[in-house]
Amino acid sequence: MTGIDVPEGGDLPEGTGVSQGADVSQGIARRVLTVPHPLLTERARPADPGDPRTAVAVADLLATLRRLMPYTGLSAPQIGMPLRIIAFDVSRHPHARSCAGEVVLLNPRLVAASRWEPGREGCVSVPGFAGGTVRAARISVRGDLPGGASVTVHADTVEARCVQHQLDHLDGTLFLDRISEAGAFHPAWLGTAVPALTRPEASQPAPMRGS
Repeated sequence: MTGIDVPEGGDLPEGTGVSQGADVSQGIARRVLTVPHPLLTERARPADPGDPRTAVAVADLLATLRRLMPYTGLSAPQIGMPLRIIAFDVSRHPHARSCAGEVVLLNPRLVAASRWEPGREGCVSVPGFAGGTVRAARISVRGDLPGGASVTVHADTVEARCVQHQLDHLDGTLFLDRISEAGAFHPAWLGTAVPALTRPEASQPAPMRGS
């Protein structure tokens, strides 16, 4: 089963996305941190849905992810904000089976995982390289929307791998830490250049606007 469960507050069918509640009009596309930046190996702190600084982080995260297409996911720590927030959208990936649309989750946690399979992945924070990892091909992840409602997202294959990759970032884990064997790490050409995100101050941990 794939899709989105909304225990309270109505029904969101698969494919509509769950970035509702996020005001992205003021979002800024930030520079993505790359290894060996120390923030990438630190555990992020919980995000408070009622904190105005969380809304800033969500808006900037979405603005950055949209600028990075065709990359499929991004976490707040990757843009210098050490909060437990992820965003993903696999709608443009040619091999995606499940697709919840553009999703933003606060404080996400994995609640079910099955069908572990090998696969290849890369990361915008580790530019130019890819590696073989083993991930669950079917997962359920629970978290909060920017507006505060709780949801459970069920994902398969590409979307499941993308979500697990972003969850790792929240715990300071890179895909490099999960490479199955030495020969599975190699240079990669992703077919497109990473867009230049020219906000110089974002190369440092971002100040939490609204504080």
